[in-house]
Amino acid sequence: MKKLNLKNVSQYLEKNIETFHEKRIQSLDSLKLSQILKRKNPYLFKAKYVLTAEQIIKGIVDAHISSSEEGIFGDWLEGLAIFINEKVYNGKKSGIIGIDLEFNKDDRRYIVNIKSGPNWGNSSQIAKMVADFKTAKKTLRTSNSKLNIVAVNGCCYGRDNQSDKGDYFKYCGQRFWEFISGNENLYTEIIEPLGHKAKEKNDNFIKSYSQMINKFTKEFANEFCKNNGEIDWEKLVQFNSAIIITKKKK
Repeated sequence: MKKLNLKNVSQYLEKNIETFHEKRIQSLDSLKLSQILKRKNPYLFKAKYVLTAEQIIKGIVDAHISSSEEGIFGDWLEGLAIFINEKVYNGKKSGIIGIDLEFNKDDRRYIVNIKSGPNWGNSSQIAKMVADFKTAKKTLRTSNSKLNIVAVNGCCYGRDNQSDKGDYFKYCGQRFWEFISGNENLYTEIIEPLGHKAKEKNDNFIKSYSQMINKFTKEFANEFCKNNGEIDWEKLVQFNSAIIITKKKK
């Protein structure tokens, strides 16, 4: 075990946080109005007494952003965790399906599945993770039958006071960052560098976001609003839910 150099962590954060902001904008730029309208519930907007095109557009775009950012930042945090663990325990990105990190500590081989927060999955998704852990253990023991392997579900934020889940351990928040780094205060020490040029990057995002709202609002009004400006709910529901009849080839 090596002692973690926080300067290295800060440099990594400042250098790589740019990737997160770039992917936020890329996710926004790739949106198509027709695609997101088909994924949203038009009945809900009607039930909430939504009256303007902009309200609908902001609702569906904001929902997309919230969902995509969680995934983008979760992947980014996974990279940070692997970087930190490599510096301390010589850990590495695992090549085994379903395993994000492998490292040795206290005569044990740890295999880690990294998630953003503690409430990341339903029962079937958790069962899939447990199955991946069992497969990974079999794979690793093929070359070393005496290997003491411990499976861990690591969560970058939150709490779970019952860490022993039987088939695996679950470490969240402070416990997770200490587990991969040996530093009990790391979970608070990484927060400040995460804000590197955050305002500048967010201003760029807000510009792209505003342009997207204006563009989609115009498209929506042209396609799904009547001449008097009222939303044509019947046309919107048909676009979202009507049966598509494909013509048979002669």
